[in-house]
Amino acid sequence: MAKAASPPALPTDAELEILTVLWNRGPSTVRDVHDEINRHKTAQYTTVLKTLQIMTSKGLVRRDEEQRAHVYAATRPREWTQRQLAGDLLQRAFGGSARSLLVGALSASKASRAELAEIRKLIEEYERKENQ
Repeated sequence: MAKAASPPALPTDAELEILTVLWNRGPSTVRDVHDEINRHKTAQYTTVLKTLQIMTSKGLVRRDEEQRAHVYAATRPREWTQRQLAGDLLQRAFGGSARSLLVGALSASKASRAELAEIRKLIEEYERKENQ
């Protein structure tokens, strides 16, 4: 009996930075990713290449080798990865308490009235789904 594939590992900070480029730009070459990262900080091309190779082996990205320059794409959408990271943080730092996570997030930076209204709306939608 074949074992189900395990989900990709959680990305490191450097890998998350590369994933963000791929989510924003879509499938990209190493040069594209390197140039985008260099817009806001210095990064070595070889470091970006090596990180993408590691990410490929971890299942975070896939590589299209049909063209001369390999093109990389994220294997999972941004929202999926954010849910995994939030769930991991929820368990590791907040003992599984969604309340503590929310209080921590809200006290870490001031939320605007619009953000608070959106949070209330999301909670109401979640409660409606739970009660169905």
